[in-house]
Amino acid sequence: MSINPDLQGRSYPAAEVYDVGREKIREFATAVKANSPAHFDVEAAKALGHSDLVAPPTFAIIVAQRADAQLVQDPESGIDFSRVVHADQRFTHHRAIVAGDRLVAELHVDGVRAMGGGAMITTRSEISTEAGEKVATTTSSILVRGEGQ
Repeated sequence: MSINPDLQGRSYPAAEVYDVGREKIREFATAVKANSPAHFDVEAAKALGHSDLVAPPTFAIIVAQRADAQLVQDPESGIDFSRVVHADQRFTHHRAIVAGDRLVAELHVDGVRAMGGGAMITTRSEISTEAGEKVATTTSSILVRGEGQ
């Protein structure tokens, strides 16, 4: 099956709520070798003006990938995940992600471009709190390799 060009312009509603917990922040910070005390110590985070532990900037990928899964799992997309190569990822933060946040992400397919036998798909996840406060925007590009590539 080839990539559906009609994906461009499609949006997927906010996926289930993601609860940001202190241990999740600490584990992620450890995994990506982010060593700011604000990722591990509540008082250090508060001294910087945050209400609780602050997540490393790339933590937003956890929420964004949950939204991306809707596209990949959409039978109309034509995406065979075994043929996906991650090409680009960008983050725009509207405010820091902190422990206690309840986040959702709405996914938008901004571009579908044929490339040889495959396609480059660009998506944007708008991450906000459950109450609607904008937190981050992630932009991602994936290359879906065609047969024989």
